[in-house]
Amino acid sequence: MMRAGARQYVVARPLYSEESFSEEHEKVYRRHKTMLDHIKQYFRCDAKRAKNAALSLLPVIGWMKIYRIKEWLFSDIVSGISTGLVAVLQGLAYCLLASLPPWYGLFAAFFPVIIYFFLGTSRHMSVGPFPVLCLMIGSVVTRLVPDEGPAANITGWEGLTRDEQRVLVASSLTFLVGIMQLAMGILQVGFVVMYLSDTLVSGFTTAAAIHILVSQLKFVLGLQVPGISGPLSLIYTLEIIFNKITSSNVCDIVISLVIMVVVFLVKELNDRFKSKLPVPIPIEVIMTVIACGVSYGFDFKTRYGIDVVGQIPRGYEPPVAPDLRIFQETAMEAFPMAIVGFAVAFSVAKVYSIKHDYTIDGNQELIAFGVSNIFGASFKAFAASTALSRSAVQESTGGKTQVAGLISAIIVMIVTLAIGYLLEPLPKSVLGAVVIINLKGMLMQFREIPYLWRRDRPDCVVWVVTCFAAIVLGLDLGLAVGLGVELICVVLRVQFPRCSVLANIKGTDIYKDRKDYFSIDEPEGVKIFRIPSPIFFANMDFFRNKLVEALGFNPLRVLKKRNKALSRIRKLLKKGDLQWTSKGFLNATNGSIKESEEDSNTEELDQPIDFKDLPARIDWNCGLPANIVVPSVEIHSLVLDFAVVSFLDISGLKGLKTLLKELIRVEVEVYIVACDPYILEKLHNCCFFDEEVKPSMFFLTLHDAVLHILEKHPESTGKKTDPDKILTTVTVHHPSSSLRIRDKNGPGPDAETKF
Repeated sequence: MMRAGARQYVVARPLYSEESFSEEHEKVYRRHKTMLDHIKQYFRCDAKRAKNAALSLLPVIGWMKIYRIKEWLFSDIVSGISTGLVAVLQGLAYCLLASLPPWYGLFAAFFPVIIYFFLGTSRHMSVGPFPVLCLMIGSVVTRLVPDEGPAANITGWEGLTRDEQRVLVASSLTFLVGIMQLAMGILQVGFVVMYLSDTLVSGFTTAAAIHILVSQLKFVLGLQVPGISGPLSLIYTLEIIFNKITSSNVCDIVISLVIMVVVFLVKELNDRFKSKLPVPIPIEVIMTVIACGVSYGFDFKTRYGIDVVGQIPRGYEPPVAPDLRIFQETAMEAFPMAIVGFAVAFSVAKVYSIKHDYTIDGNQELIAFGVSNIFGASFKAFAASTALSRSAVQESTGGKTQVAGLISAIIVMIVTLAIGYLLEPLPKSVLGAVVIINLKGMLMQFREIPYLWRRDRPDCVVWVVTCFAAIVLGLDLGLAVGLGVELICVVLRVQFPRCSVLANIKGTDIYKDRKDYFSIDEPEGVKIFRIPSPIFFANMDFFRNKLVEALGFNPLRVLKKRNKALSRIRKLLKKGDLQWTSKGFLNATNGSIKESEEDSNTEELDQPIDFKDLPARIDWNCGLPANIVVPSVEIHSLVLDFAVVSFLDISGLKGLKTLLKELIRVEVEVYIVACDPYILEKLHNCCFFDEEVKPSMFFLTLHDAVLHILEKHPESTGKKTDPDKILTTVTVHHPSSSLRIRDKNGPGPDAETKF
């Protein structure tokens, strides 16, 4: 009975199989496009398509048309100035991660921003150096141009200083990264970033934060530590640092500690009072200016021997062409850099696009970053992405569009052309301290481990393995290992899904896992089985084994036993040892009939059971003559719920057909419900149906199939099932109207049709 006032609905309709539904309801014919149609459409050109292409390639046109000068310009200017100051400092600091002279970080904070202004689709992301990318660049740079020992044997490097060789390596590598990103954007493969899950990226960036932390210890401690790349580089670097720890520069340590404590405290205040502060306090910039002035006033370089930024050339250097020989040496490292740089930037852009209600285009973002890196590399900049803290500054200070990014680039240009020399006495330990303190967000991701372990252990395994592999093997190999583990987890989840046996919730047309509910009904002789995944070559055997486990018997074994029993009965009848009477088979011999070796000979035992030449059909569930034993089959109907089966490959299709034939041959009726129309169409196209496997076994819904079974086998409502609980109609009622339920024999105010 329904509760008074409950929301209900009443539906009275015929019982539908797929065939009967198709006969009654005409389907819309839709012509599927061929590959040639797609190619023609791709290369078709008209005025509208040309306009859309122009707007797509130059998103700046779209948002410039709606730019509100009076409302947005002042906010963009304030945001651009704040972001520009942070970009200058981070450009100098992150450049140390790339093992390059600090001022080249200013190039990376300028050139890519200009290109992204025209080509990018995100309005709030700040483009420029990203610490993880800088570290990956640094590992390649130190591999080809080590601190100690000769550089790689590349012709054309004669006469170049070590710094010039490193800049050439970094710019050529960035050019190659840009080419890869541009190619992926043109080929419309921006979806590849979807294979980098949030869990994988979190574990990877946490490992990168540890690498960054270790790489900055030499600046914080004032030690001379050669750059090391490759597997176990982190361990070797720590070994060298601990061996030289007694030679640390006390002045560098004190400066770093003061910077880190002050910056940490003020950042906490910024977070706590961000709703009250008009703009966050730019504490990194303030402390950098103070440290620079104190270092200059007290001559820290001469008096205490600390390492400073040194001479910063004014202006920009002429463009250079990339070295093709470096392409060959760095191609393997360039691809993960292209993926990581885009993945992080796209993730940040997506967050802000959702927050501010506009769309971003992944393929256009690839094109934007590809062109930005190619253009920047021509002017000796290194690979750009985005820094989370810098983008947060641009958005939180009121930035509305990439006009803020353009103004930040102007601030960087002013520093590069006019006042860069003021930063020459800046201690590198200050930059190292700023880098370390900005790692807080990435290092705090360790807190995700307990949460993931409680909520999703496979994701936790991906996080831990990715982080550990990236720490031990290096970022490039670690990313590959993490991606491999992630794909293995996905495959295992699909290959070994959680199959279940369903039962009817009393008084409804709803079917749930019978292990989860008390108030359920299972019709006798009926088994409802659900597999919640595609059926394909990798999980077909698992599907079969789980189904056999749910059924309680192996249909192929039963079929062979029955055929073997029939063969033996025929031979006994032929010999006269067995006779047929009105009461059944009668043993014509006085003693027991033993099985002979001839009876055990294998024949075509998996073929359909044939009762010809026998006086009557055999009831397999009753006692058989001549001590013949055949496994019993207690069910007469099997319902396969395909509601969540998204596809079938050829191996799955063949395996399914074989399984269905085995079940049908042991007199188990099989019904498949809620099958996707495209799977059904594929079955027809692949000649799935024959004299045994027929389209009539497909039903529209699970309840339709169960009602059909109950009509065909009314004895199924006998023992296990309460006949007053399986509804043959779906009832719906609104509180404002009276309940209407239609009976099979006619309408009635309180009637339900039941079995």
